[in-house]
Amino acid sequence: MLRGIVRAGSIVVASGVFALGQAQAPVFEVASIKPAAPQTDGRMRISLGGDPGRVNYTNVSLKDVLQRAYGVKRPQITGPSWLDSDRFNIVAKIPEGASNDQVPAMLQNLLIERFKLSVRREKKEMPVYALVVGKNGPKLEKADDDGPGIGAPGEPGLVKKGGGFMIGNGHMEANKVTVSGFADMLSNMLDRPVIDQTQLHGSYNLTLDISMEDLVMMKGVMRPGAGGAGPDGAGGPRGEAGPAPDSAPAPSIFSAIQKLGLRLEPRKAPLDFIIIEKGERVPTEN
Repeated sequence: MLRGIVRAGSIVVASGVFALGQAQAPVFEVASIKPAAPQTDGRMRISLGGDPGRVNYTNVSLKDVLQRAYGVKRPQITGPSWLDSDRFNIVAKIPEGASNDQVPAMLQNLLIERFKLSVRREKKEMPVYALVVGKNGPKLEKADDDGPGIGAPGEPGLVKKGGGFMIGNGHMEANKVTVSGFADMLSNMLDRPVIDQTQLHGSYNLTLDISMEDLVMMKGVMRPGAGGAGPDGAGGPRGEAGPAPDSAPAPSIFSAIQKLGLRLEPRKAPLDFIIIEKGERVPTEN
């Protein structure tokens, strides 16, 4: 059964980081979070859809939702490993009169209340990839744009209504996705965040064919003691591959993106990092 979401308390953090005051933030009218059924066909399907009055996320990890709640890329989130591994179905009703720009704050409150998350932010200059248009222009299949999507504050919806991602057997499909959403998908696979600088608008249907071996290469060899993109320059929990300075993507992903009329350029940029210091793996009752 769905129930109302109570107002979350403020989060006070140590000096040197931003305080995330949640007391006055908007909340969903009702929300349900349930474990997602395991995928049995060797493919991973993720849906981040919704409509003007509803959020409907299918088979998402908490990192997927944290990206949208705080407007960051996946490598900019650090915390327990279950933020990546555990999958959920989330349905929430947006209060009448609320705007789409308020959804990220509602997601923040929902995650803090149901998973008892302790969250803080830090800023640091880090290596990134800039996704830019190739010299011969984009070669993208335009999708039917049938409604707004859910994105970070001030950004267009990353996935349009009815869209989503599917990954399996080295084949990746993104349906009704904005280029910003595609950059987020690439951020999940590469050793550093991907920033959309194409200035392309609208939604697209995209496909990439990359072997699992190449996916491992893109993330880098698992080096003992290496970190991911955390506040100390790493990209995730200890033991994951960290960004190699000025390294280029694996040839296969480089070629696959070029076939879309796009390219990746190594750069540096100041980034916000979301640190999950603690939380409960099982959400409180719906």
